[in-house]
Amino acid sequence: MAQIFPEWTNRIPLAAGLGGPALLVLLVAGVWYYGSPRYTDVGYMPRQPVPFSHRLHAGELGLDCRYCHASVETSSVANVPPTATCMNCHHVIARESPKLAAVRESARTRMPIAWVRVHDLPDFSYFDHGAHVRAGVACASCHGRVDQMEEIRQVEPLSMSWCLDCHRNPAPHLRPPSEVTKMGWVPPADQLAIAERAIRERGIRPPEDCSGCHR
Repeated sequence: MAQIFPEWTNRIPLAAGLGGPALLVLLVAGVWYYGSPRYTDVGYMPRQPVPFSHRLHAGELGLDCRYCHASVETSSVANVPPTATCMNCHHVIARESPKLAAVRESARTRMPIAWVRVHDLPDFSYFDHGAHVRAGVACASCHGRVDQMEEIRQVEPLSMSWCLDCHRNPAPHLRPPSEVTKMGWVPPADQLAIAERAIRERGIRPPEDCSGCHR
């Protein structure tokens, strides 16, 4: 009786047995990487209604983060500065600049500027800015060197595993509270020893259980 299928079809089961698991591994790896915040969120840089340059303000001019984000040490959220904060300087400096038209209009109408949120945690996550700043976690630890950014972009994934890595070992990320907002801060040689002492003396115990961030 003549063969129905050609001889090469005998190799299909072997190819499927070897290639199937390899394809599954590649699929899982692809979903794990390309679906992770490190791929989907890092680098996010939306266009803002006003071309505010952190490189100029925080870098060249050396403005402290807290001049604009005034409640970051006491509030659970880092406030977006009101237009009045901008106008403290810009009622004199660059007062006719077309780049600041939206700022002047906001000051005139008293309607807030519609800034676009860059670092946007899920609604089921609770993050307290004040607690982290008071503990000595630097602005740059989460937001990167904003003093070198023309436009703010996300530089860390802000994922649960990323947060837990710091909660489980906070010492490398702790500074003296007076240095929290300083960009380009260089830790001393004994920084880890200082941080470990601060953890003991101030009772810094970042939560690792679910209720610490999900309430």
